[in-house]
Amino acid sequence: MDGLAHGFPLQTIATTQRTLKMAIDCVGVGVHSGRKVSLRLLPAPVDSGIVFRRTDLPGGPVDIPARFDLVSDTRLCTVLELPGRPETRVGTVEHLMAALMGCGITNVVAELDGPEVPILDGSAEPFVFLIGCAGLLDQAAAAPVIEVLRPVRVAAPDGAFAELRPAPPAAAGLDAAMSIAFDAVAIGRQALSLRVTAESFASELARARTFTQLREIEALRAAGLARGGSLDNAVVVDNDRVLNPAGLRMADEFVRHKLLDAVGDLGLAGAALHARFVAHRTGHALNNRLLRALFADRANWRVVGAGSPQADHLPAPGGTTGLPGWRDAHLPVAASPA
Repeated sequence: MDGLAHGFPLQTIATTQRTLKMAIDCVGVGVHSGRKVSLRLLPAPVDSGIVFRRTDLPGGPVDIPARFDLVSDTRLCTVLELPGRPETRVGTVEHLMAALMGCGITNVVAELDGPEVPILDGSAEPFVFLIGCAGLLDQAAAAPVIEVLRPVRVAAPDGAFAELRPAPPAAAGLDAAMSIAFDAVAIGRQALSLRVTAESFASELARARTFTQLREIEALRAAGLARGGSLDNAVVVDNDRVLNPAGLRMADEFVRHKLLDAVGDLGLAGAALHARFVAHRTGHALNNRLLRALFADRANWRVVGAGSPQADHLPAPGGTTGLPGWRDAHLPVAASPA
């Protein structure tokens, strides 16, 4: 037992793949780079997966699949890049990934003319709004799901941990429990349990903004980070005070944002997870380590409900850093969740 509450509404995993009805775009600033960047979300065909496309690089557009094994940096955000090609990096992907996961999107191209997804208001809500404006299109192909078969856990020396377990009986999808603990009085200790569905993501997580402590900002900027950060796109805390004039959007906005981040980071598995996620003080680094540990042993997981002959966006058995498809003669595929 993790000591956190259970009893959330059940909802089955989406059975078909899904994309957007039409393209949609926005312009914003990268929270770490401080650069203006344009983002365009495009419909994508069956089995494409989620792909980030840099359109500003010499030689033409470059595609970077949204995959855990392409994560190259986890300092305050999740960064993707192709192996041996640091110029292809795309940073701060977690909020957009969370929105895509929350809306059940399986296939989309996210075009960017810079190295970072725009921060917008620091939450996933603007991305959910864009997705809603574009509309959802169910596709004529089964949606693959990654079912966790046995517990996998990663931990840090300071007591932080993240764990994936087999989903509770009769449940489907991602069943999540998150707790945090900060010295800052305004944050303190918070905990949240939630079944992540399209409805619960939109109502319970999407509006929660990223946050930092005032004392950390100078060091972040000295390290070349947070150059685009402001009270318009982040909650800033000074011990017992929230410095944003309008205050918090919800009393436990901090733990809700941490769970939002985890939903986005876990979306880099390549497909929806059928599992229970339990974490304490986790962050991007531990979330990524958890996926690497999960896919390091194929006895930990199986693909469920996949009806298409090829899906190169899903993880290769063993979690290698190459980009082969997930299907081979040794990978078990079941018709439905156990």
